[in-house]
Amino acid sequence: MSKKNIGKIISVIGPVVDVKFTDKLPEIYHALEIDTTEIEGDNNRLVLEVHQHLGNDKVRAVAMGSTDGLKRQMEVVDTGAPIQVPVGEKVLGRMFNLLGETIDNKGEVKTDKTSSIHRQAPDFSEQSTEAEILETGI
Repeated sequence: MSKKNIGKIISVIGPVVDVKFTDKLPEIYHALEIDTTEIEGDNNRLVLEVHQHLGNDKVRAVAMGSTDGLKRQMEVVDTGAPIQVPVGEKVLGRMFNLLGETIDNKGEVKTDKTSSIHRQAPDFSEQSTEAEILETGI
């Protein structure tokens, strides 16, 4: 099992959280997780996304939820990958939040395949040029 890349919060300003790492700096768009079980009424984890390298082993990240209750020196774990969401036939007709968690009260989606929320757009040659009806389900 590999060693986790752990950092510490050094500042929180609204949804922006600065984190200092001692080992390896996470890449841009990597997801960071904070265990928030000690904060009352919380769902046990807060996900951050790295958006800037500040130098001196520091990163600036944006929180994907409320930062209420966060404080300096709390541990932050680098997941080593961007935020991943489920993809495939089983997600059709379902509703998800930005983290790929269901918000439609129909239970968890069991799928083998996930994909990063940051991907290259398909090449123009892969896109359809025909006029067709786009069903949105609204």
